[in-house]
Amino acid sequence: MALSPQHEHLLDRLAEVAVRVGVNIAHGQQLLITAPLDAVPLVRRITEHAYRAGASLVTPFYADDTTTLARFHHAADDTLDTAADWLHDGMATAYRKGAARMAITGGNPVLLANEDPERVSRVARAASRAGRPAMELITRFAINWNIVAFATPAWAAQVFPDLPEKEAVSRLWDAIFQASRVMVDDPVAEWEAHNARLHRRATWLNDRRFAALHFSGPDTDLTVGLADGHAWAGGAEPAGNGIVCNPNIPTEEVFTTPHARKVSGTVRATKPLFHQGTLIDDIAVRFEEGRIVEARASQGQAVLERILDTDDGARRLGEVALVPASSPISESGILFRNTLFDENAASHIALGQSYAKCMLDTDTLTEAHLAQQGANSSFIHIDWMIGSSKIDVDAINHDGTREPLMRQGEWSNQP
Repeated sequence: MALSPQHEHLLDRLAEVAVRVGVNIAHGQQLLITAPLDAVPLVRRITEHAYRAGASLVTPFYADDTTTLARFHHAADDTLDTAADWLHDGMATAYRKGAARMAITGGNPVLLANEDPERVSRVARAASRAGRPAMELITRFAINWNIVAFATPAWAAQVFPDLPEKEAVSRLWDAIFQASRVMVDDPVAEWEAHNARLHRRATWLNDRRFAALHFSGPDTDLTVGLADGHAWAGGAEPAGNGIVCNPNIPTEEVFTTPHARKVSGTVRATKPLFHQGTLIDDIAVRFEEGRIVEARASQGQAVLERILDTDDGARRLGEVALVPASSPISESGILFRNTLFDENAASHIALGQSYAKCMLDTDTLTEAHLAQQGANSSFIHIDWMIGSSKIDVDAINHDGTREPLMRQGEWSNQP
C-alpha cells in the first residue's frame, strides 16, 4: 500500500523519537529489535536513525502470526514445553555485553483466542522460563530499552472492526502518532517537557513516602501496601548502564513497587486485558495478605486461571501505577487492545515480577533482601487496568491517616 508523504514523514519522526528519546542509543552500542513481520517499514527507519546516532550493529528479529499459529495447529503435544533457550540466552549475553533492546508491538491482540488454553499456557510458560535471563536485565533496568508501536492490519481490525482495512489502519496510525507525541513541530523537545512533568509527580510521591494506596469505586475496595524502600518512577530514567531512556512510548504513568504481602480487598478491571492473543474481560479478584484468592472473568476465565498458576509470584503484584483519567490516551476514547497504550489510559496494577528500578539502593540489595522488603518475583509481568473517572485513590500514611490522591480519576494535588 502506497504511503502518503505526510505518513512517511510521521513514521520517520516516530523512528527518530524511538531512537533518540526511547532507547537513546549510545555511540558504539549494539541494538536488538524484535518486531512483527508487518513492521519492516518502521524497523528500517529505526535502523537508519540508530546508525546515524552511532550504533555499531542493529540486529532485527521478526515474528509472524501465521508461523505462530502453525505450532498450535500442527505441533505434537509433547513438544509444547520447548522454547528457544539458545536465542534468549544469546540475547541475555548481548545485553550483558552492552547491547540495547527495542521491541515493536502491533501483533493481533486476539491471535490465540480460538486456541486450546492449555496449549497456549504451556507455550507461554516455556517461553517465560527461557526468557528469564534476558527479562531480568530488563526488569532490573540494567540496560536501555524501549517499546514502540506499529499499526498492523490485524491490530487495526480489532480496534476499528466496523471500518474497511485501509481506513482502520489509517485511524490507528493517527492515534499512535498522537499518543507518541510526534505530531508537533519538535517531538524531542515535547518529550523533554512531558518527562519533566512526570518527574515532578514522581518526586512529590517519593518525598511523601506513603505506606499504602487505597482504590475505591464500583466493585473496587483495594488497599495496596507499598514495598519498604519503594521508589516512584515515570518517564525517562537512567538505566544501570548510565544511559537515560524512555522505556515506553507512549507513557503517561508514574509507578512503583507494591508490597507483595500487603495487598487486600477486591478490585474489578476497568478495561479488558489482551494477553498473548487471548481476550480476558471483566476481571474481578480478591486479595488476602497480598495473594489473589478468588478470580473470575466473564471471558477468558481458563486463561486467567492458568496465568495465576504460572508460579508462586503470579498471584501477587509487582507494580502499581497511577494515570489520570484525562490522559491523552484516555481522552482519545479508543480501546487499543494493546497494553502499551491501554495502561496509559488508566491507573493499573501488574501481576508478577517487580521492577527493581522502583526500589531504593538496589545496587546493594540481594534478591533475598528485595523479597524481604516486599518485591515480588515471577516469570510474568502482566498489567491490567483498574482506574477510571469513577475511581478514587487515597494515600495512606504510616500513622494510618489518609489524604486524597486522586478523585474521579484526577490528581487531587498537582506539584
